[in-house]
Amino acid sequence: MLEGDVLNIRINPDIPQHLFVGAMDGPASCTPDNNVYDVWPKFLIMVLLQGRQHFVMDGAHFRIDAGNEDNPEPVVFMLNVARECKLQFINESTTPLRKVMISAPLPWIDRLIRSQPTSMPKLRAFFSEHLATFRFAPNRRLAQIAEDILKPPVAMAGELLTLNRNSHAFDIMCQACSVLVQADEAAPHQSTALSRRQSEKVRDYILAHVCEDLSLDRIARAVGISTSSIQRHFKDRFGITVSDFIRQERLETARAALERDGIPIAQAAYLAGYRNPSSFTTAFKKAYGVSPKHRRA
Repeated sequence: MLEGDVLNIRINPDIPQHLFVGAMDGPASCTPDNNVYDVWPKFLIMVLLQGRQHFVMDGAHFRIDAGNEDNPEPVVFMLNVARECKLQFINESTTPLRKVMISAPLPWIDRLIRSQPTSMPKLRAFFSEHLATFRFAPNRRLAQIAEDILKPPVAMAGELLTLNRNSHAFDIMCQACSVLVQADEAAPHQSTALSRRQSEKVRDYILAHVCEDLSLDRIARAVGISTSSIQRHFKDRFGITVSDFIRQERLETARAALERDGIPIAQAAYLAGYRNPSSFTTAFKKAYGVSPKHRRA
């Protein structure tokens, strides 16, 4: 368990009104079990200096990888839990964790935002979305602040230790939110290595389930990425919206079935997600220049 306070995943009818700061240095997981926990609304910041985390919240999988002892790749992971939900840790890594976890009750965040009528819209949008995420590689200063939380001065104890942890936590929160705002404002259309990997994960999931009933919510839950992130990064990566990509791939599946198996036009329309064969024929001709009957085996 994290040092400094309870892990904040216990069942508690009263949402805490204070900041939580925890540190972990050594164990490979936050909890040894696979139990499902109740989580109250909160804003989470994890500074993972080393190790891997995999957890599930409301059916959405989240994976954070900060490398191992020989090749650490620190990452800051921000998560907004907008409503009460379920949490389960997936213990699949043996790499020792070195991390700092900060959580602030969402009512506290809400009061802070409401008190600033001209607050930044990017932050408002982040805190309005359930399971919104943002991650980035910390700079040297932020990583050092996390190290200071992990290894506080020997003389720090009791109330002084709590004050020290909290002051560092507020510094991390401020820096992390600044990076979130600046990333969106300075480079709204740039596709980072992380967003490329996320978009490729979305693409692979769509291709594996292209003939099923796909929605943005289902895709987001399956790949552990928020719907806003999917919409924001997928087109930057592939030059096409998610909905258009699904439509394109379904048409391609229907075309292949027509040419390979000679299936009826109505069945091909169903594969492509069209209830009306004539609408399918129109879309098919627009995409391939010929009607479906000319592609049947």
